Amino acid sequence: MLKLSVIVPVYNLEKYVEECLLSLLEQKTDFVYEIIVSDDCSTDSSSSIIRDLQIQFPNKLKSIIKTKNEGLAENIRSLLKAVKGQYIAYIDGDDLALPNKLQCQVDYLDEHEKCGMVYHESDVFDSNTNLSLKKYSRDYYNWQYIETKSTVNDLILYGTFLQAGTVMFRNHSRLLESVSERSQIILDYPFYISHAALLGGSIDFIDQMLGRYRIHQDSFGQQTQHSVERRLQSLNDMCYACERASNFGIDESVIQKGVYHHYYSTALYFLKKGNLKQFLDLIIQSTDSMWFFDDKHKFTYQNRLSPSLVYKQLGFK
Repeated sequence: MLKLSVIVPVYNLEKYVEECLLSLLEQKTDFVYEIIVSDDCSTDSSSSIIRDLQIQFPNKLKSIIKTKNEGLAENIRSLLKAVKGQYIAYIDGDDLALPNKLQCQVDYLDEHEKCGMVYHESDVFDSNTNLSLKKYSRDYYNWQYIETKSTVNDLILYGTFLQAGTVMFRNHSRLLESVSERSQIILDYPFYISHAALLGGSIDFIDQMLGRYRIHQDSFGQQTQHSVERRLQSLNDMCYACERASNFGIDESVIQKGVYHHYYSTALYFLKKGNLKQFLDLIIQSTDSMWFFDDKHKFTYQNRLSPSLVYKQLGFK
């Protein structure tokens, strides 16, 4: 079996896809790996860029060029059907791999048999200025709860502390079950919950900056920042990702706490935005009035009818 397959979904990423693929194609490794890129019938020049790169790297780059747009979930499914590697790495077509990413993660999985998935730190950067904005994992709001070796339960309870394009995991026989058909915006969260549950073992953190996560106006995250409807759909997707984990044997109490936590964090998001109706609706649904994520959650719930007090107490600006 091939050592590694890197999968890259693409749709209308002509500004970024060449840089992304070159960052993968130019990696130095002591093993053979394949990069599989699937273009979901882009309406820009993404497919032409991919074809040109395939001519330059015929032994390493494989492409799937679709003639009908099928959506991200089906695009990921197409990629998973094509993999041949012992390990699988995922990266979005607008993000970047830094030198030694692939070698470092493969070495780690080779050396740690009890690890099912491994991820690394990622530099979140502004696409227009190239300036670093933050570290994805270490600046994640729940990072204080995350151990170097975490579990699928942590992923459910604390959210997406690993950036999608930083993860490498072991191939297994139930790959296609990892793709959520119901999710409309958030697919990486159910994707990794499923793999972690199916693989067992730990989710390990490599404390090295081995990737860059691009922020630009067309990215999913930026679109969601400007739309109440998208943010609520993202909440639904994340809750469903938790609930879906029951299919893989995860305890129902863990799932319920994960759902409550996502309602709580989304309530705070809308409080910061000044949308007090959504804040109140969501904070009420964030607990059974007995369980709270932390003391801040309890305070927020108890003082939900005084949002200005909560805003001030939590130090929002």
